[in-house]
Amino acid sequence: MATTVADQVKLDILSKTHTSDNENKLKEIARTFISDTVTVPTKEMYAYATLATLGDDVYFDPSTAALEAHIAKLTGKEAAIFMPSGTASNQIALRTHLKQPPYSILCDHRAHVYKYEAGGAAFHSGAAVTAVIPSNKHHLTLSDVEDNVVIGAEIHSTPTEIIALENTLNGTIFPQSEIVAISNYAHSHGIKMHLDGARIWHVAAETETSVKELCDPFDSISLCFSKGLGAPIGSCLAGTKEFVNRARWFRKLFGGGMRQTGILAASAAYALTYNFPQLKRVHALAKKLEVGLEEIGAEILSRAETCMVFYDPSSLGLDYGEIADRAGALPDPLFLGGSRLVVHIQTTEAAIEDFLRVIKELAEEKRKAGFVRSESKSSKLKDIYVRRIPEKPIQ
Repeated sequence: MATTVADQVKLDILSKTHTSDNENKLKEIARTFISDTVTVPTKEMYAYATLATLGDDVYFDPSTAALEAHIAKLTGKEAAIFMPSGTASNQIALRTHLKQPPYSILCDHRAHVYKYEAGGAAFHSGAAVTAVIPSNKHHLTLSDVEDNVVIGAEIHSTPTEIIALENTLNGTIFPQSEIVAISNYAHSHGIKMHLDGARIWHVAAETETSVKELCDPFDSISLCFSKGLGAPIGSCLAGTKEFVNRARWFRKLFGGGMRQTGILAASAAYALTYNFPQLKRVHALAKKLEVGLEEIGAEILSRAETCMVFYDPSSLGLDYGEIADRAGALPDPLFLGGSRLVVHIQTTEAAIEDFLRVIKELAEEKRKAGFVRSESKSSKLKDIYVRRIPEKPIQ
């Protein structure tokens, strides 16, 4: 019998093992140290999301508008706009600020807007980027900015129009006093300040500083709901009403206008209410990782200021590959991505303990095989203090 068009079109994506597959995925996520983007919505989040409004966000959706209004109030800005991703939020912010070339963006050489957004500043905005290595190897200082900023009309240079800072950056907290100093300097020269605040929630939780105070020095702020907070999708971009109205135009131009976003906005609201309070526990687990690694004898390249630890196992005679192999061969595997260990709201304490046990057992095997601890390479590594497995881009 001939099939109908409807028969050809229909699709059922739910397999017979769908439920058990999801349960297994949750177990995997609980033991994944690669990134905090791996977090997934819970059943409770899904249930809350189904109650959201069903408007069209290109025109108006009440649930999404409520989220935007809350983020505007939380950040102390006039307005906010829901975005499909942190990259979209950052790049649309830059494009909205930049009006007439030539212009450049000054940022840390490790910044997401520079290293991990596919050259978006050049492609979307035609902007040059001045990527600065912090003199203190931790965060940019006013002195670093003054040494690299371009002010004036000297035609061989590209004027700095935006200073883009990231907080946290690789899990480290940018001192607020330094941000304020940079902001005052920037604004005195008519330079805009943008914050990639994908993980600003961690700073607020750890320092007990209001989000508004953290955002006050900036003209625009990007905040993520899926990175660390456990929502499925989304970021918000906040700024003045004029800025957000223009950003909404660019969001449409870039293809980022979405329709029934109420379910996504509700997921973000649930994450803010129920997942944000879990971040202090996340930080405590990261600190446990750091302390455990040091006790075993590994070198710490970047400490657990929030949810990340960077370590070097070479002083134990180990490399990241053999650690990942042993961890992946456990009855309940661990998933690793190099020198960076990221803890998130769905990481279990058992995963922390199992990881430290793997390191300890491998180190003991090396010692028994005759390995003699040599002088650490960490002093050199701390100059870049991020070493990753190349084939796994990190968010």
